[in-house]
Amino acid sequence: MTWLDNDTAAALRREFAAALDSARTSAWTDAFAAVPRHAFVPTYYNQDRAGTWQRIGPENPRYLKSVYSDHALTTQLDQQGFPTSSSSEPSVMLAMLEALDAHPGDTVLELGTGTGYNAALLCHRLGEANITTIDIDPALTSAAAQRLADLDLHPFITTGDGARGWKDRAPYQRFLATAALRAIPTAFLEQAAPGAIIVAPIGYGILRVTVTAPGHGTGWFLPIPAHFMPRRTMSAPPAFDQAREAEPTQTKTPPGDILDRLRFPLSLALPGHTTCSWRGEDGEVTAVGIWTEDGSTTTAHASGAVRQVGPRRLWDTIEDLAETFDGEPRRQDFHVNITPSRQTVWYQTPDGPWWELPQPS
Repeated sequence: MTWLDNDTAAALRREFAAALDSARTSAWTDAFAAVPRHAFVPTYYNQDRAGTWQRIGPENPRYLKSVYSDHALTTQLDQQGFPTSSSSEPSVMLAMLEALDAHPGDTVLELGTGTGYNAALLCHRLGEANITTIDIDPALTSAAAQRLADLDLHPFITTGDGARGWKDRAPYQRFLATAALRAIPTAFLEQAAPGAIIVAPIGYGILRVTVTAPGHGTGWFLPIPAHFMPRRTMSAPPAFDQAREAEPTQTKTPPGDILDRLRFPLSLALPGHTTCSWRGEDGEVTAVGIWTEDGSTTTAHASGAVRQVGPRRLWDTIEDLAETFDGEPRRQDFHVNITPSRQTVWYQTPDGPWWELPQPS
């Protein structure tokens, strides 16, 4: 073993699993109690108030308690100091596993191996021979494979674009994505067994889809919010310098709305967008910025001044959403319909407001 397990860790793990499922209704509780999360998170990074990342390892007295808490933990940074991998919030992991409705013997394709912890949970309950897990990062798959092997777990693990699935081991009864997607991958629909279930983060929500026929599916979003690491893509940086020179218009929509009540529907209406905010000494939002991969950039000030540049006027979409929703909409009121040619999300009723998801890869 290359990881340390002891009575303290085991006790914390049992308490951790019991707290995740206080009603003791989940079939996954035993997996969380049995699989040592610290074997898959030997170190993590914590960001201080100054924005500096600090490495936390077993030598730190708060390490084990942090690992066995219901918090997402950043596990990898790129050369610029941006997070590129994490161990997801365990309660969200449990909700996704519950939504998967998998049973021992079901075959599962996991997109986003990450640390390998989720794959270990799947192996524990469903059997290692039934698990296929893929990640784009060879460093992650190599480390995850070693950690899994240290626990005598040997799922099929490979490096590649998980959105393309893995045809050689299809069909799959279940698909689980642990990286943010913009639509359900075509390969999932093509490699699905009849009645397969797909659970995947879309925008700032988690979508559960049942495959109803080849290339077709229906589903809805879970009620819980979620934010997962996106698939790695190239995009244009925000054009804030150009936006400062743009002629302002006025808005009645508070800039902070895109950070809270409109955050989820905006992630569907503008897939892959990025936001930032500026705050005063009192912590109140004074301005926000939003941009998309094509270089479209918008800034909105608390005064109501909006400046937009690029091929798309992003704040126009935000104004439309502000008129559509009086308050913060419930995620479970958003449904999806999938055909071979398009994927659409509709709100509350099929003839209500709707948005088309990007054409999947």
